[in-house]
Amino acid sequence: MPIVAQSTETTDWVSRFADEVIEESERRAPGKPVVVASGLSPSGPIHLGNLREVMTPHLVADEIRRRGHQVRHLISWDDYDRYRKVPQGVPGVDDSWAEHIGKPLTSVPAPQGSSHPNWAEHFKAAMTASLAELGVEFDGISQTEQYTSGVYREQILHAVRHRADIDAILDQYRTKKAPAKKQQQKPLDEAELEAAEGSGAADEEDGSSGTAGYFPYKPYCGNCEKDLTTVTSYDDDTTELTYACTACGFSETVRLNEFNRGKLVWKVDWPMRWAYEGVVFEPSGVDHSSPGSSFQVGGQIVGIFGGKQPIGPMYAFVGISGMAKMSSSRGGVPTPGDALKIMEPQLLRWLYARRRPNQSFKIAFDQEIQRLYDEWDKLDAKVAGGTSQAFGSGGGSALPGDVAAHARAVRTAGAELPRTPRPLPYRTLASVADITAGEQEQALRILSELDPDNPLASLDEARPRYDKAEAWINTHVPADQRTIVRQEPDAELLKSLDEAAQQSLRLLLDGLAANWSLDGLTHLVYGVPKVQAGFSADATPKELPPEIKTAQRTFFALLYHLLVGRDTGPRLPTLLLAVGQDRVRALLGE
Repeated sequence: MPIVAQSTETTDWVSRFADEVIEESERRAPGKPVVVASGLSPSGPIHLGNLREVMTPHLVADEIRRRGHQVRHLISWDDYDRYRKVPQGVPGVDDSWAEHIGKPLTSVPAPQGSSHPNWAEHFKAAMTASLAELGVEFDGISQTEQYTSGVYREQILHAVRHRADIDAILDQYRTKKAPAKKQQQKPLDEAELEAAEGSGAADEEDGSSGTAGYFPYKPYCGNCEKDLTTVTSYDDDTTELTYACTACGFSETVRLNEFNRGKLVWKVDWPMRWAYEGVVFEPSGVDHSSPGSSFQVGGQIVGIFGGKQPIGPMYAFVGISGMAKMSSSRGGVPTPGDALKIMEPQLLRWLYARRRPNQSFKIAFDQEIQRLYDEWDKLDAKVAGGTSQAFGSGGGSALPGDVAAHARAVRTAGAELPRTPRPLPYRTLASVADITAGEQEQALRILSELDPDNPLASLDEARPRYDKAEAWINTHVPADQRTIVRQEPDAELLKSLDEAAQQSLRLLLDGLAANWSLDGLTHLVYGVPKVQAGFSADATPKELPPEIKTAQRTFFALLYHLLVGRDTGPRLPTLLLAVGQDRVRALLGE
């Protein structure tokens, strides 16, 4: 049965799973390494929803390693699955790839311009690079290699001998109504959808029925390489198997005990691997855990192979800010590599570590990324300062679960992930990258003025975070939201200002030189409306009437119009530093 992870105040979900997995592994295979598993189909870009299937067992495996146990995290590359459809929006791919539908993914050409030998390797390479950056340690298993080298031969023959038993299990669910699509929390994987779309493929996800009766194994055609085949006869004594291909008309008779060009159908393949690898822990999507789905049915079929179903949670949907539900059958869905272009691996690990698997969450590619980074930096500062309730400190401290998620984000059992030496606020770096438009000397000048007492000596001190923020600005901020500083003063607007507005500009200009730092300018721009209203620049919000906030917003809007010609823009202190004192004075009419 799936593990049910309930929230507690003293421990985190990863630790609770690790406790159960270690205990279960000792029951099943005492003294042997703990085995956890993930499965990925490189049928197209492997997206951030798929990453949860990896990160959940990774975090558990990493906790088990921290406790001194041996553990293997297997990632089974389902690269021997059929090529089901041409994903939309993949660079270097057009409709001509439809001719390969039905072939193994490793027999499909890679997209044009790729340096990889086939379709599967192309998409595996991108995911492997991302997992390395994320610090995920795993043992990769190519199902193409496993099947074509005969590793599973005995398992295949065993499944065929017990096909009636498998058919009886599957038959219990065949009349069940499939769950509605709206109930699914993650896209069905390639194997689950083999029958639904595939140029008239006869195969269903649980096997095929032809003149030879139910058969849990699908040959790939010896002529066209496609799996649009039907087993027409089989001899249990000799293992002679005859199949016919509906795509090209080819037919042949082979000996299954020597034949390596085919695979078990998905609902039999998955439990076979559980037994073969001794998997103790593997998560599954909600769609895999509904009645009649592969995880539930596999829990019965695995016994035919002498194994047990893994324990593991159902995991929920991962969304993207401003985007619809992800699906690997569509192109253009964000991948881990896309996320790592705009955020450090620690932040991405944290997003998966801080939420229980059954909790959905979103990954931000829009302005929300700035708030997420602010939240992360606040937690990072609390942990660095030891302000954790685990250490008995007072209010404003980090909860133990948050501290644990932070620890899992910044390091693995083996090493700490590389981090930015001077992690300046992401929103500040993004503003600077926006304003300077790639001018690195200008960016360094601005960033070195943020803290005059401890100036930045080199942009390398702010990397890789600066590069991530710059990539976000360049790829995810629309052109009409980019910041372009005025070349000349807005003479008409300056001439139209009333006496109060002119006074506010004078107060700002008079204080520029003495407050030329991030903190100083922050104090100055918020203080001008206070002083104009007769209050101290140091007055707190509690000491001020509500109309001061309105006056501040009006003042800020005026500055934005005079500097960048818009109502809003980057934080004003950062913008002022970026523009520089002389140009600010000129644009504000001095």
